[in-house]
Amino acid sequence: MTPTPKQLAAIKVAVFVLALVPLARLVWLTLAGALVEPLQFITRSTGDWTLYFLCIALAVTPLRRLAKWNWLLKLRRMVGLFAFFYALLHFLTFLWFDHFFDVAGMLKDVAKRPFILVGFIAFVLLIPLAVTSTNAMVRRLGGKRWQWLHRLVYVVAPLGVLHFWWMKAAKHDLAQPMLFVAIVALLLGIRVWWARKKQTPARAGVVQQ
Repeated sequence: MTPTPKQLAAIKVAVFVLALVPLARLVWLTLAGALVEPLQFITRSTGDWTLYFLCIALAVTPLRRLAKWNWLLKLRRMVGLFAFFYALLHFLTFLWFDHFFDVAGMLKDVAKRPFILVGFIAFVLLIPLAVTSTNAMVRRLGGKRWQWLHRLVYVVAPLGVLHFWWMKAAKHDLAQPMLFVAIVALLLGIRVWWARKKQTPARAGVVQQ
C-alpha cells in the first residue's frame, strides 16, 4: 500500500514530532528537577537515541525491499538527520558540561580514552552526511558520489556501537550493547548478502561468455 501525498505528509509530520519527544522529555525532566544525576542521564539518553535513529535509518532499505514499501525512502533522510541531531546533543553535553567548552582539554580527553575517541570519530563522520543531506547537495555531488559518501553510515553505526560497548563494559553491563551489536550486524549482514547475491548472476554470465 502506497500512501497518498497527503497521507505521506501526515506521516512525515508524525515522525518529526515523535522524534522530538525524547528531547522534550529531557527538557521537562531537567526543568522539573526530577533527575538525580542530570548530566549522566542526558549523556546516556542522547547517546541511546543516536543509536536508535541510526538503526532505524539502516532498517529502512531492508524493510522497503521486503515489504515493497518504496515510500519509506522519503523518511530515511529525516531519520538520519535526527541521528545526527541527537549525536550533536550528545557531543555538546560532553563539550559543555564535562569540559565547559575547553576544546584543548576535550581533545586531550578524547586522545586518552579509547571509547571517547571512537565516539568522536563516529560523530565527525556523521557531519558530512548531515551537511550533504539536501537535494541541492545531491545534485551538486551527483547521485553516485552522494551514495558512496553516505555509505559512511556503514562505518558510523559499528563505531557508535563500539563506543557504547566500551563505555558499558567498564560497568559490566553489556546486555544493551549486545542487542545493538545484533541489530547492526543483522542490518549490515543483509546488505552484504544482497550484494553477493547480485554479483553471482553477473559472474555466471561472464563465465558463460
